[in-house]
Amino acid sequence: MKANTKLQREVQDAIAWEPLLHAAEIGVTVKDGVVSLTGIVDSYAKKAEAENAAKKVAGVKALVEDIEVKFPSSWKKTDAEVATEVLNAFKSNYAIPDNNIKIKVEDGWVTLEGELPWHYQKEEAIRAVKHLIGVKGVISNIKIKSETDDPIQKKDIEDALKRSSIYDNEIKVSVLGTTVTLKGTANSLYQKEEAGRIAWKTPGICNVKNELEVNYEYDFY
Repeated sequence: MKANTKLQREVQDAIAWEPLLHAAEIGVTVKDGVVSLTGIVDSYAKKAEAENAAKKVAGVKALVEDIEVKFPSSWKKTDAEVATEVLNAFKSNYAIPDNNIKIKVEDGWVTLEGELPWHYQKEEAIRAVKHLIGVKGVISNIKIKSETDDPIQKKDIEDALKRSSIYDNEIKVSVLGTTVTLKGTANSLYQKEEAGRIAWKTPGICNVKNELEVNYEYDFY
């Protein structure tokens, strides 16, 4: 079993291991598997990297993220400048159907709306935005509307999960129309989210209900 102090140390080490981050920027506290991150960073990319690093640690049951993005004065941009950069980033990325996405920028926060046929396009849009200077955060309200009417095959999703490094027999798949539901247990937030990403690659899918529970044994001291 893993004590809170051990989990805290492992999350701190995982964050320090990332080249983009400095350990002194991020504070980590842990209580019964719930990890809280605090601190100030100079880019949204660093904020996202710290969150991703923490999620990958086995035993992290939930994540509370309170990291603030503050830019040096030379990096500050108007919302109009940020919006222009987002549009240019989309136009230069062949994987993003930019005509399907509407953009709103308010105080450095970028909101994305619209419909896309594939979930990976939604992820690519978020990835393109988060590395731009002047972006404080990303809110994605993009919906997935598949362009194929082919029925979703449960076995195809199960086979894809079995090919992955995160698979175990505790992940159960069910399909209803264009919705895939994942149930069972995962040992980290990363395993839970990775299972969801794999399911999202299914042709014809419009929704994933990721109901996996993060389950890990702890010493509560």
